[in-house]
Amino acid sequence: MAVTPLQAQLAGVDARPGALDAFRRARRTFLEGRRVDMGVLARELGVNRATLYRWVGSREQLLVEVLWSLAQQTFATLLADPATLQPGRSRSASVLDAWVHAVIQNPGMRAFVEHEGELAMRLLTTRATDYQSRQLGVVHDILAEDLDAGRVQSEIPLEDLTYVVVRILESYVYLTLTTGEQPDADRAGRVLHALLPAVPAKERPPADTGR
Repeated sequence: MAVTPLQAQLAGVDARPGALDAFRRARRTFLEGRRVDMGVLARELGVNRATLYRWVGSREQLLVEVLWSLAQQTFATLLADPATLQPGRSRSASVLDAWVHAVIQNPGMRAFVEHEGELAMRLLTTRATDYQSRQLGVVHDILAEDLDAGRVQSEIPLEDLTYVVVRILESYVYLTLTTGEQPDADRAGRVLHALLPAVPAKERPPADTGR
């Protein structure tokens, strides 16, 4: 009986590279602060460029997936870690503050902004890709949870607040490209905490027990 591709992979027989291998190698290259070059990547995988492009799309599409995987992983890690919450601060501001610090400190991100700043801005802050819409979705959910629980109060509608917060994150991450100053996570943190102050527990509405 013929062995299926799945059986071959499960048995470790089929070691041929695929799209996920390309993604993982590109992500590793990015994190090392090196340029993700499609020609080099194809050679490392032992395939031609046409095959690589068929697997991952354009270089820009691949970069967006790499960048979003890192952003999403950072958000998930911070949300799951109790140490992220700063005493006397709101959960949402603490998470977003820590996230912008992590992004600015990431060697791959620093190299990308330094060497391909215009591309970084276009991929991550405009509608040229869906990166920003994904980020808006995550930030929206973080803010909505705090607002619904009464941990944060704001007169700004949630959709507008989400947009403002994402623009704050972008502004301080890409400060070098817009003003020539160095990226400043501490300044971003101060703005976020001022915009999203914690509501003291005694002033929060009673929890809805569903009864």
